[in-house]
Amino acid sequence: MTVRTAITRITQHERVNFVLTNRLPRRWLTLFMGWVSRLEYPWLCRILLRIWGLFTVLDLSEARKTRFKSLQEFFTRELKEGARHIDPDPDIVVSPCDGIVGEMGKVQQGSVLQAKGFPYTLMDLLEDEELVSNYLDGSFVTLRLASNMYHRFHAPHDCHVERITYVSGDTWNVNPIALRRIANLYCKNERAIIRCRLRGSQHLITLVPVAAILVASIRLHCADVLLHLRYRGPNHIPCDAHLSKGEEMGWFEHGSTMIAFAPPGVALAPGLGHGSVIRMGQALMSIAGGA
Repeated sequence: MTVRTAITRITQHERVNFVLTNRLPRRWLTLFMGWVSRLEYPWLCRILLRIWGLFTVLDLSEARKTRFKSLQEFFTRELKEGARHIDPDPDIVVSPCDGIVGEMGKVQQGSVLQAKGFPYTLMDLLEDEELVSNYLDGSFVTLRLASNMYHRFHAPHDCHVERITYVSGDTWNVNPIALRRIANLYCKNERAIIRCRLRGSQHLITLVPVAAILVASIRLHCADVLLHLRYRGPNHIPCDAHLSKGEEMGWFEHGSTMIAFAPPGVALAPGLGHGSVIRMGQALMSIAGGA
């Protein structure tokens, strides 16, 4: 049995995994990880990546470069030109990021599923009654970014980013084990709420990147601030950014979750399934009747 196999067996045990990733001091571990990840010592980065490689497979075949001076540079790495194909169909809303499809479906009576038997309300997550009203009888999809995935996210369509709302919160792990145990987990965690008005159709797509343990830093190119645990406001950040489909919006500094909400008239793309892996640029939703 290899060291990686032994570690995987231990960490996949549900109770052990939950204790190790949630019952430790989450905030301080996250702040410490942020500090360590910014240290620019290539030798230290190589050591830490070797340790990280015991827990997951690190595939750099698509990365623009394979040598890094810090963990932050590794986690926010760019891809080679042409590594992702952006669906050009104007009726298609593409996935803003790489991810594993979690819960998905219709918004029912203002609520959606976090995990089987664990619903949460859009009001608790978005904290804006007018914004919530856009998604009654609409659709949603949750994408989980594993730590070894590409961490940058992109515009899902030609759009106008008109507002960003930052909500301070906790840093619970967002893996399936925690989602089955902690009610309203996404509503407890730190998150950003990004309103994207689609060009042409005027549909409002809202993206919600959610922070987690070890990752509570979200960088958005259209906001001149780094959203993290020490950020103190303003919570409502005006924005006036016009982006083309597939244009980079920002990045997570480790890995986390992206939740996308669509109003009636924008449906989930056929072929999406729980647990399936989707890449940035692939079809996530489709606009009924065309844009």
